[in-house]
Amino acid sequence: MLVDSHCHLDAPGLAERLPEVLARAAAAGVARMVTISTRVRRVATYRALSEANPAILFTVGTHPHQAGEEPDVPADEIVALSRHPRCVAIGEAGLDYHYDHAPRDVQRRVFRTHIAAARASGLPLVIHAREADDDVAAILADEMARGPFRAVLHCFSSGRRLAEAGVALGLYVSFSGILTFRRSDDLRAIAAGVPRERLLVETDAPFLAPEPHRGRPNEPAYVAHTARVLAETVGMAPDALARLTTDNFYRLFDKAAPHR
Repeated sequence: MLVDSHCHLDAPGLAERLPEVLARAAAAGVARMVTISTRVRRVATYRALSEANPAILFTVGTHPHQAGEEPDVPADEIVALSRHPRCVAIGEAGLDYHYDHAPRDVQRRVFRTHIAAARASGLPLVIHAREADDDVAAILADEMARGPFRAVLHCFSSGRRLAEAGVALGLYVSFSGILTFRRSDDLRAIAAGVPRERLLVETDAPFLAPEPHRGRPNEPAYVAHTARVLAETVGMAPDALARLTTDNFYRLFDKAAPHR
């Protein structure tokens, strides 16, 4: 059994063909998936997806691309929305200096607000980091010193220093289809150095489809390809890697654990 720890099932390309997407996920052994929030104001959409489909869980938060649209959502509002029984995390939130769709100071402020919400709710934070490694690491270290919180560096494609900084702070590291790309040797080397108990897999669907589906819309079923490459990278059998990452998922996203 696998878990797709990060996808966007409300996105065009997935939302309109959701029944077949879910059927293919089940056939591929993907038992659960987390549809990730990009805007707090769209929480009703994520909640409805989850309530209608037992395999789907959801998060609440503001993506750094949308930080300028939602610059002042207070932490206590995020916490209140996260109390829904099927909401398992805060985010995704973080910093993206590649596109700079929102001013960087606004991204940093919104990121810290989400850290506060994760700390207050006890739920893990899903972190987006792109071309902002130093600032992400500095904010995480500063905020962790103010009080502990749990988090995952999602769709990891940053440098080794951020991976090591995150692991040192107790964070998990999640790998997407990028891991399967031919030119991702450096990323595979980073993945090999992450402690096994901190590894997760995801699709970030509909983006970043893994080999052999690169160039097509991604979907949760394809997390199996990323898991296969991650298994090879860390020297595990595919079935063992599936069990490991599923156990890791439920340890971090403990609100989703089957006994609850």
